[in-house]
Amino acid sequence: MTDMKDKSIHLTTEKITEELKDMRVYKSVYNDLQKLVVSPCIKESDFKSTLLESIKNVGIETQIRNTVFHWMRSHKTELDTNVWAEPLTYLRKAQFQWEKRIQKSLNSMCNEIGIQLSRFRLPSDRDDMRDKWTELSVYEVDLSQYRPVYAPKDFLEVLISLKSSNYRCVESEGSWDFTQIPLKVKSLSELRQLYKELARGESVIGTNSYNSPNPYFNALESERITLGEKVLNSKHAPVAQEFLKKGSPRCLRGKVWCQVLGSEATPDNSKYFEQLKTSVLTYDLLIDKLTIKDVQLTASNDDQYFVFEDLLYQILLCFSRDTEILSIFEHSSASPLYGPLKNKNTNTENLVVYPPSGVIPFHGFTMYATPFCYLYEDVIALYFTFRAFYLRYFYHLHQVSSNEQGILSLCILFYRLLQRYEPQLFLHFKTIHIHPIKIVFKWIMRCFSGHLPPDQILYLWDIILAYDSLEIISVLAVAILSFRRENLMQVDTLQNVEVRNLEGIPFSCMWVQWKFFQ
Repeated sequence: MTDMKDKSIHLTTEKITEELKDMRVYKSVYNDLQKLVVSPCIKESDFKSTLLESIKNVGIETQIRNTVFHWMRSHKTELDTNVWAEPLTYLRKAQFQWEKRIQKSLNSMCNEIGIQLSRFRLPSDRDDMRDKWTELSVYEVDLSQYRPVYAPKDFLEVLISLKSSNYRCVESEGSWDFTQIPLKVKSLSELRQLYKELARGESVIGTNSYNSPNPYFNALESERITLGEKVLNSKHAPVAQEFLKKGSPRCLRGKVWCQVLGSEATPDNSKYFEQLKTSVLTYDLLIDKLTIKDVQLTASNDDQYFVFEDLLYQILLCFSRDTEILSIFEHSSASPLYGPLKNKNTNTENLVVYPPSGVIPFHGFTMYATPFCYLYEDVIALYFTFRAFYLRYFYHLHQVSSNEQGILSLCILFYRLLQRYEPQLFLHFKTIHIHPIKIVFKWIMRCFSGHLPPDQILYLWDIILAYDSLEIISVLAVAILSFRRENLMQVDTLQNVEVRNLEGIPFSCMWVQWKFFQ
């Protein structure tokens, strides 16, 4: 057993070493090491020990440790299961059919409007966009013929229609509660073990009741600020992640998130963002119109986010050009869409990924980015933290997969918790023929963005980062329905359910503690 463990560690080390060479951090670390080796602090007579001591003193050791930490997090599924892509055939097939549907919708829009998926931007348009880059809300473009490629309700229809090939339907409404998809999700006891600090009822910033606030909140916040500054000075990403388990003070959150996600603003990041901006100014994509329209339909109409409209255009237009986002397709059930080069045959060699990031925005995609606008004034830190969060979490929320962090598993977790701990409410929904998931699906797919006030969103996302898990959003969805149980038992239509469910609710992460973890 020990030999097998040692071999596994050795293979993992080899893989990290090999992949480190392809990371952007490799060049800077390599250059720093070369300078360090020829410095006076390295003694030829005791080369190894003085080199190791110097690596530690100048911070290179911390940089390498953080790089390994980020690599291990991003490769967690592969290391735990030895499965890289989706293992279930029927889910791979469903994702493939969904992608074909999206591509058909894009092509139909192009044909209807008479435009191309991509083209060079006209010089006059390029100059106009460059001049208005920091105020793109005044950039004029006709969006009347453009429509979202899909909305959350379209994706929900796909998930509800899924059925395992090994499943045999017993009831006429067998698909009603996802029993036809036998995926394993955590039980409440396992969730309590994962979220131990919440389960013990420890003081966590952001979980205080509005009706009976914690009298020691100011002292708690002051204590957390002092500790948080020490955490930031340590520059250790794992320590920052552990710090978030009790919430982050607002004044430190942006820096702590950067440390956990490895998204600090650097000269290389600034240079890369300028390259993305140049690509936006050079190429006119159909996706640009969809992005601009989505911002206008969502954030621009939201009292909490409309002031960030210009910033959101910059972030999301650059996001669509970012080819590093393609890395998600190496370990997911999804594949990027492809489009033919202009005036070329549709042969394999003439096909390119479209858009360059591989991500087709849906109606509401903008809401993934909006909360980050409260954290950063620097557009570079904002972009790379948002991108890191997307690569780690958000992409799971609009793909068909069996991953325990995927939206399908989160929906199943929601169903099983609701059925187990609110059986009367669950039965009521079934009696009036309302799928409970239809009530909460937008909450889950958007990670509650747009449905919670910004400060509560950020506290919730603290927990997601701290425990490296999206499962908290399913628990919170059940807790909210539980909190509104009496009102929900009195209605019999989906429209009335939504009104009663949202009416007068001060959403707060405290409900997670109140109902399920104490």
